[in-house]
Parts: sequence; C-alpha cells; structure tokens
Amino acid sequence: MATSVEKAGSVPEHCPGTESANAGKASACAGCPNQQICASGPKGPDPGIQLVKERLEQVRNKILILSGKGGVGKSTVTALLGRSLAAADKERNVAVLDIDICGPSQPRVLGALNEQVHQSGSGWSPVYVDDNLSVMSIGFLLSSPDDAVIWRGPKKNGMIRQFLSEVDWGTLDYLLMDTPPGTSDEHLSASTYLSQAGLTGAVIVTTPQEVALLDVRKEIDFCRKVNIRILGVVENMSIFVCPCCKRLSEIFPAATGGAKKMCEDLKVPFLGSLPLDPTIARYCDEGRDFVGDLPNSPAVDALNGIVTRLVEMCDSKEE
Repeated sequence: MATSVEKAGSVPEHCPGTESANAGKASACAGCPNQQICASGPKGPDPGIQLVKERLEQVRNKILILSGKGGVGKSTVTALLGRSLAAADKERNVAVLDIDICGPSQPRVLGALNEQVHQSGSGWSPVYVDDNLSVMSIGFLLSSPDDAVIWRGPKKNGMIRQFLSEVDWGTLDYLLMDTPPGTSDEHLSASTYLSQAGLTGAVIVTTPQEVALLDVRKEIDFCRKVNIRILGVVENMSIFVCPCCKRLSEIFPAATGGAKKMCEDLKVPFLGSLPLDPTIARYCDEGRDFVGDLPNSPAVDALNGIVTRLVEMCDSKEE
C-alpha cells in the first residue's frame, strides 16, 4: 500500500488494496511501512458512510468551511455566515457543526458556551442559538472549556462520524461544518463520510497576504484531488477602517493581488472580502449577534453580499 504522500501512480503494482481480505498479508505487502495497519484495519466500505447518508437526507446543502492556515478567522466567518443565512430568511433552517475537535470555538462565538446537549431516541439534539439556527460541538461535551482534547486520529474520526450520523438535525437548508486548518484527518474523514451524502461543496477562508494564500492553494488542490466542489473563497480581514480617523489601512498587505487575483489565476469563484472590524472580535468573544445588532455596519453589508453569492453557488447546478 502506498503512503499518503505518494502519488496514485506510484502504488505498487500488486498491492491488494486496503479493502481486500489480503491487505497487509500478500507477498507484495512485505516491506511496506503500512503493512501492519492494512493487516489490522477493517475491510470493506465503512458502514458509517451509509449511516451519514441516511441521517443527512433532509439537509439540502452541506458545506465544509476550510482554511489552509490557522488564524485567518475561519470559525468567525463560519459563525457570521450562519447568522447571516438565518437572518436573511426566517423560514430558512441553518446549523453549524464544529468538527474542529481539538479547538472547538463555535460554542463561545455563537453565545452557547454553557449549554448542554440532550440525547433522545432520535439522537443528539443540537443547541439552538435562534429559532432557525442551531449548533453542535464537542465543546458541549467537555466538563470545562479549558479541557484539552488529546486524541489520536481514529478517535477524532469516530467523533466526526457520530456528529454526522447521530445528531438529530431535522430538516435543514444549510449545514455549515467548521473544520480545523490544513488538510488532515478531520478533512479526510468528513469528505469520506459525506461522499455519498451529497456534499454541496467547500468555502475556503483566507487573509490577503501571500503566506496565507500559499496554504490556500494547497487547500484548493486538496479539494480537487478528493472531488470537493469549491463554492468560493472568502478574503477575511481585507482592510482596516480606523474607528477614530476613518483612515483605511492594509494590516495584511495583498502584495501579490490578494485572494481575488489568486482566484482568477486558479479559476476558482471569489465570494468577496470582509473588512477587519474590532467590533466583530469583541462580539464573537462575548457570543453576541453582530449581524443582528449592527445591520448597517460595512462588515455586515459585505457579509450579506458574500452570502448572496454563496446561495447562488449552492443553487447553481454547474460543477
């Protein structure tokens, strides 16, 4: 079996494959660094894939929120998108699933930090932030917000499967999944479990500077390799407006043209830019509704434009 960093074309010619009964036992497996893993791993399709498909049948749009690098405001953007989608249409049911297992932020950002999850015969019940906005996170299952989640990959993957297959979401128009930075276990698990559940696509969050865009290009490559449709890129913290003198400043200078230029080069949809607003950070720390409390803010105006384009992309049948 080839390692995860090897190209598909470099898989040994006689490799039986991970789903074969001879995985890790065939003569071609001798000397392979993954021999023991293949020999002891489960064979055949993961039954969790079918469970997730059945559970999410009533969820119309399933969207992964990705970022190549940490610190670009991915969790904040996820929460803002959820609030804006829910506020724009009270008949629209929206949910946020926090699958950043080691760094769950959504309970605090959405103002549900001390809530508890209840379980019934139909599964876990998500926490409702508003009548048409709910959230689920491992943060609700910890005894303290300061508790560290020190898990290896398989346990994190199992938790993601539980969230996707055992939460009673009901009928949803949008399920936004807040993922950790990068392209690792959580992303592979989510894309695998959602492979037959009709994953709508991914929104990628970045900041304008090249060091962030470098990792976003890898995220775009990841999506293309695992056949995830890219709904668009959101450029966060694009410009700072001084609340005192109203002067515009580029805190993260777009030396190479920023996210918009990158999207043009890579032929990826550009959803829009969000300004750097200190009020957003304060509201998220306090779990308050920035979208509802400050509807005339330039940041909310930009956010509503992004949401409009996102809805259009979700409704579009173009691949």
